[in-house]
Amino acid sequence: MKHSIHALATALLLLCLSVPAAQANVVIGGTRVVFPAQDGEVTVRLTNNNKTPALVEAWIDSGDEHSTPDKVNTPFLITPPIFRMDPHKDQSLRILYTQNKQPLPTDRESLFWLNVLEIPPKPSGKAFAGKNLLQFAIRSRLKLFYRPAHLAGDPAKAPSLVTWTSVPDGQGYALEVHNPTPYHVTIVQATITVGGKSYVSDSGMVDPFGKLDLKVKNLATAPASGTPVTYDIVNDYGATTPLKGSVAP
Repeated sequence: MKHSIHALATALLLLCLSVPAAQANVVIGGTRVVFPAQDGEVTVRLTNNNKTPALVEAWIDSGDEHSTPDKVNTPFLITPPIFRMDPHKDQSLRILYTQNKQPLPTDRESLFWLNVLEIPPKPSGKAFAGKNLLQFAIRSRLKLFYRPAHLAGDPAKAPSLVTWTSVPDGQGYALEVHNPTPYHVTIVQATITVGGKSYVSDSGMVDPFGKLDLKVKNLATAPASGTPVTYDIVNDYGATTPLKGSVAP
């Protein structure tokens, strides 16, 4: 009996290891969406790179990663919200802001999330007849930044305006980054050199006019004022850009 159980467990493990990683065939044009308020709408392009059609559903949530289309309540409308994509075809999603539903702040960006759910068709034909199949519905989730008109400053320059300080975090020291601008700033990582050794921080996004503590592993000594900080940010186009700063007093 024990040998049978062990054999079954081994077979299940090998089956799991043999299942390839699920990858989306419906590709979104970009890694983030910037919605300029003065435009009233934005368009997001999708492409089905697969040889089979797919059913696609799209919706926007305000931060709940477990959101579903029937439960979200955001001031945006997507057309079409659900549709079929034929193989190697493109589809444009129109995202419109419905201002009367939920007015948003006009002095800073607001963050939302665009969800694109890809549901593959059920395999058919003699090759699949009578077989058990495992299929995946794949959801992609992108940040959507609603950017009011006439915000102060230049969004491209906002990441270079953040300031840095060191703060104790219970296990050593962290880097606290303060964002004085009305734009979100996404930091891939920050690097600081103390005592001839370089330390790398976690990643994170700093809200407009907000601050964020980035953990720095094994940083046991507080960096002196003026210590250089190099950091990578993500711009409006999803590209990574290196910048330089320093620890403030």
